[in-house]
Amino acid sequence: MSKTTQQCLGSDSAKTVIAHAKRDVPNFIEHYKKFEQKMIIGGYSSSTLFCYGRAVAKLSLYWKKSLLELQPEEVNEFLHALAEEKQASSTYFKLTVYGLRFFYRLYKMDDKRIELPVIRDTKKIIIVFSKEELKRLFMAPKSLKHRVILALIYSAGLRISELCNLKITDIDSDRMQLQIRNSKGNKSRYVILSDYILIGLREYVLSSKPSVYLFNGKTKSKPLGTGSIQQSFRRAMKVTNINKEASVHTLRHSYATHLLEDGLDIVTIKELLGHSHIETTMRYLHVAKIDRIRAHSPLDTLYKKP
Repeated sequence: MSKTTQQCLGSDSAKTVIAHAKRDVPNFIEHYKKFEQKMIIGGYSSSTLFCYGRAVAKLSLYWKKSLLELQPEEVNEFLHALAEEKQASSTYFKLTVYGLRFFYRLYKMDDKRIELPVIRDTKKIIIVFSKEELKRLFMAPKSLKHRVILALIYSAGLRISELCNLKITDIDSDRMQLQIRNSKGNKSRYVILSDYILIGLREYVLSSKPSVYLFNGKTKSKPLGTGSIQQSFRRAMKVTNINKEASVHTLRHSYATHLLEDGLDIVTIKELLGHSHIETTMRYLHVAKIDRIRAHSPLDTLYKKP
C-alpha cells in the first residue's frame, strides 16, 4: 500500500481529517458546508455527522479533488483500499459508504451513488457479560466517577453517547427515572433509575460537584468524551482479566439479555432500549438463557390444582 493510501486511511480523528481536506482539497469547504447544513436540518446526530464527514473528507484527500469530479472507478479504488486496510472494521467501511451515498444524494448524482457497493448486513455474535464478571468490572476502576459510569451504563442499558449527554436535570429521583433526550433517530425516552446506582450517583455528585452535564469533561461546561469512557473500560478489562472481545456497548447487550433472563417481556425491553423495530430487540432471544416451557393445552392448566 502506498504512503498516500496509508495517510488517507489512517486513524486520524474526523476533525483532523476534515481540517486537512479543507486546507488541501479545492472547493471542499463549500461542499462540506452544504453537506453539514443538510445533515443538521435533517436531524442527524452529531456522531453521524462525525462519521459521514470523515468519509467525505478521506475520499477527497485520497484524490486531492472534489467528490463531484470523481469517476466511479476512482471511488471504487478508494473503497477497495479501505476494504483491504487491516485496521478498518466492517462497521467503519459501512459508515464510509453511507456517508458517500448521502453526499451524492445531496447533489442528485444518482449515477455515482448507484456505483457504490451494496452493504450486506453481517450478523455478529452478541457478547454478554455474566453477572459475576460485571461485579468485578464495576469494582476495577480506581476512580469513583468511572465506577459509577460503567455501572450506570449497564443499569439503564445506555449507549455511550447517551451517557455522555446526560445532564444533572435528567435525573428524577422522585420517580426513579432517567430521561434520555434526542438519542439515536432523534428519539427521547425514560429509563429506570436503579436504587443502587442512585446511591453511587449521590456520592459522586457530592465529591465531584458537576455543573451542567452529569459527567463533565475537562471543563465543567462540556460533557465527558466517549474516548475517556472507552479508555477506562479497557483498563477495567485488563485489571479483571476478563477474556472476551467486549466493548462499552457490551454493557448494553448484557442489560437487555439479563432483563430477558429475569423474565421481562421483550416489548418492554424494546421501549427501554429505544429500538425502532422489535426485530432489533429479538436478537437477544438467541443469547439469553431462558427456561423453555413444554408445549401444552391451556385447558389443562386452567383446572390444575395449585
